[in-house]
Amino acid sequence: MNLFTKIIINKISFSKYLSLILLTLLSATFVTSCHTSRHSASKSRYERRKEHNKEISNIHFDGSNKRGKRVAQEAKDWLGTPYKYASGDKGKGSDCSGMVMSVYETVTGIKLPRNSAQQAAFCKEIDSSTLRIGDLCFFATGKDPNKISHVGIMLDEKNFIHASTSKGVVISDITTPYYTRTFIQFGRVPEK
Repeated sequence: MNLFTKIIINKISFSKYLSLILLTLLSATFVTSCHTSRHSASKSRYERRKEHNKEISNIHFDGSNKRGKRVAQEAKDWLGTPYKYASGDKGKGSDCSGMVMSVYETVTGIKLPRNSAQQAAFCKEIDSSTLRIGDLCFFATGKDPNKISHVGIMLDEKNFIHASTSKGVVISDITTPYYTRTFIQFGRVPEK
């Protein structure tokens, strides 16, 4: 035993010492078990993907939103911008979240967080029945199939604009197998 332990045992009874250790261990267990996930732990990854696939196939789209139209038009002005990690410069280079952050700040004055997972947390999650032009779509394209790592802006019921690592800023079809498989959620940027 080290000196500190001997002093504590001499000052308090062994049973109080043992109670203190147990209380500390229980507290540590409680604190670490309070972590929540964006997905229900009771559903398997397969069940969540099946729900997402159903959601993509049941999109009801509202293209009349004026703010969304302005966002979509600004995003289209980014077409052809090359991919550049950790950047958000129209025409020079951008990654997906940098483009989304810059587009929204330019059009609405709203400053979104810098990465796609934080942008998803910032947005109000919406289902496909209330999807509007300018809403965001989030994907898990990295190693973790449950961690949001990619974002795009919806242009219509099946097309979204985003910064592809291989092609730069492009328009893609959300109903393709790759995006259907990696889709996580839709989100709406709150009004000011």
